[in-house]
Amino acid sequence: MALVSVIIPVHNAESWLSEAIQSTVNQNFSGNLEISVYNDASSDSSANILNNLKQEFSQKVYNFVISGHNGEARGCGYAKNCAVAQSSGEYLCFLDAIVGSQFHRKPDGSTARFTAWANQLTPVQLVTQVYTSHGPTVIMPTWFMHRSVFDRVGGFNQSTARGFPEDLEFFFKHLDCGGGVARVDADLLMYRYQPAATTFSVHESAIFRLRMDRLVARVLPGWPSFSVWNAGKQGRRFYRALPPDLRRKVAAFCDVDPKKIQLGFYTFEESSQRPKPRIPIVHFSTVKPPLIICAKLDLTGGQLESNLDSLGLTEGVDYYWFS
Repeated sequence: MALVSVIIPVHNAESWLSEAIQSTVNQNFSGNLEISVYNDASSDSSANILNNLKQEFSQKVYNFVISGHNGEARGCGYAKNCAVAQSSGEYLCFLDAIVGSQFHRKPDGSTARFTAWANQLTPVQLVTQVYTSHGPTVIMPTWFMHRSVFDRVGGFNQSTARGFPEDLEFFFKHLDCGGGVARVDADLLMYRYQPAATTFSVHESAIFRLRMDRLVARVLPGWPSFSVWNAGKQGRRFYRALPPDLRRKVAAFCDVDPKKIQLGFYTFEESSQRPKPRIPIVHFSTVKPPLIICAKLDLTGGQLESNLDSLGLTEGVDYYWFS
């Protein structure tokens, strides 16, 4: 039976290391299981805890590998790459301290909108909703893949220790290589909410740029024109971030706000063109697809989603979310 390597990057994780390793050992998986841990310069007692856990559990798994370094932390991408490099499994299962699963949060109710979004996506939306600010449509701590997938992508970006969404970049590269995405529709992970987690050190601007670059490369060139849903802050930011040739493709903004619609136009004041570009602002019911939806899901009591449904459009063909 194939060997599965559980990949665990660690940095100052003393509070929850034992629980994470115990949860791995307690799996009812009947095949061979390897635990591969890389300690990224932890300054707490993580190293001692790992050594004790290895002594306790090494007889219960096929292999238990620990390595690491001292000094300055090099980041989650580096630690994951090292943990993969020292592992020997045909399959890789990522556990932070492309098949994923549903999950629940601890404490209960933390990041409720994100949890609901990730757990309820349809198989089609796992591919179409990759441009939202939520990140990958299957969350990193549930990723399971063949080693060849990891090798084809080339591993995680390790050029910076903090502030870069290496999981989102990996996810996009996987899709761009023709990879698929699937989710096991069962709650298989307790996803701890931890404000000091690496996730919360990632710069929003870096996530925005990655999302924008892929949308610009993969979606917008195929549309002769398109409209932007949201004449407010998010829609205008999206418009301004477009390359000049794609800004010229924007036919209209649409909205529900009478005050914005009454303005009639959005004027791109930063433009060096004369006269400055003026983009019509119309009611959503009259807008022509395709559309980029620059509004956050699940914030209007379902009204936004209902308005969109009323147009009878197909997600991934007539519109994409960029929220």
